[in-house]
Amino acid sequence: MSTDVIRILSDLHYGDRASRIRALPELLPLFAGASSLVLNGDTIDTRPSRTPDVTAALRAETLDFFAHSTPPTTFLTGNHDPDISTRHTLDLAGGRIFVTHGDIIFEDLVPWGQDAPVVRERIAVELAKLSPEAREQLDPRLGVYRRVAASIPQRHQSERNGFKYTMGLLADTVWPPLRILRVLRAWRRAPGLAAALTRRYRPEAQFVIIGHIHRPGFWRMPNGVTVINTGSFGPPLGGWMVDVHSDRLILRAIDQRRHEFHPGQTVAEFPLSV
Repeated sequence: MSTDVIRILSDLHYGDRASRIRALPELLPLFAGASSLVLNGDTIDTRPSRTPDVTAALRAETLDFFAHSTPPTTFLTGNHDPDISTRHTLDLAGGRIFVTHGDIIFEDLVPWGQDAPVVRERIAVELAKLSPEAREQLDPRLGVYRRVAASIPQRHQSERNGFKYTMGLLADTVWPPLRILRVLRAWRRAPGLAAALTRRYRPEAQFVIIGHIHRPGFWRMPNGVTVINTGSFGPPLGGWMVDVHSDRLILRAIDQRRHEFHPGQTVAEFPLSV
């Protein structure tokens, strides 16, 4: 029996002041026992910013670290790093596991975000340019989402000043207070939307693994799909990781001990039925 372990993480948001990761080597204990890694979107922010040199340096640092200091790593794109690779999805365990960042389930990428109305309009325009056949296919749709994401500049994410960052974060995510209700609505809708997406485009998949909404959890849906969200490396809820073995899938918490991250307690374990 194979002893390979594929470890899946998401939403590191390295370089963002809200991320708990201050230096990439803090992650090294988290990779112990993994044969390979999958970073499921929003590893960093590569979108246009007021400090393009900082963004370029962040990209170079991240790619170098994962190329030389970790197990072999597959980067999947997210809405914050739409050009970090050309891969938007990954199928594992003979198609029983479907992995994608998760923003594709919403018509406006981030329904609680300040840019949601602009994003919704741009996505609609770009989808209208596709042929009817392509519009119904996942890869062309993801291409649209990535192009639109790349057209939305960073906001508070690129701010270096701590006070200005905090004010920008509040303005972008929690003000006005109605935005909190949008977050809660997205949390409520996400499992059902992710399960429906999976059943439509990966009908044989038993599991879909997403991030994006920063709410770790798992949900067994009525259509037979188990939805797993790995949370994030930021507040308030933290993150989980998924280990894919040949015969089972293990969901574990991520512990932060001083300035390092470690695999934590098992949250759930699922058999991978043939």
